[in-house]
Amino acid sequence: MVAPYRHIANLQDLKDAEAKEHFDIIKKSLELLKEVMQPTGFNIGLNLGKAAGAGIAEHLHTHIVPRWQGDTNFMPVLSDTKVISEALISTYRKLRAKL
Repeated sequence: MVAPYRHIANLQDLKDAEAKEHFDIIKKSLELLKEVMQPTGFNIGLNLGKAAGAGIAEHLHTHIVPRWQGDTNFMPVLSDTKVISEALISTYRKLRAKL
C-alpha cells in the first residue's frame, strides 16, 4: 500500500509534487516486488470513497497486489476464506532486506 504523507481523500487534491512522489513510490514498489517475489502480474488500484470500498475513506492510498498465474482459487468464493501462502512478516522481512 502506498499513501501520501498528507491526509487527503481525493486524488485531484494531490499537489503535482505529491502525485509524482506517489507514482514514483509505486514504480519503486513494483521493482522491489518483482525482484523479491517474482510475480507474473499485479493489480494496482485506488478505492476512492466509502461507497467504492475505501476502508480509510479520508486518506487516499494505492493498493499494489502481486499476482501469479493461477493464484485465484475457489476458497474466497465458496467459504469466504482467503489463502495466504506466506506469513506477512516473512514478506516484510524479504522486502525490507532489499530496501
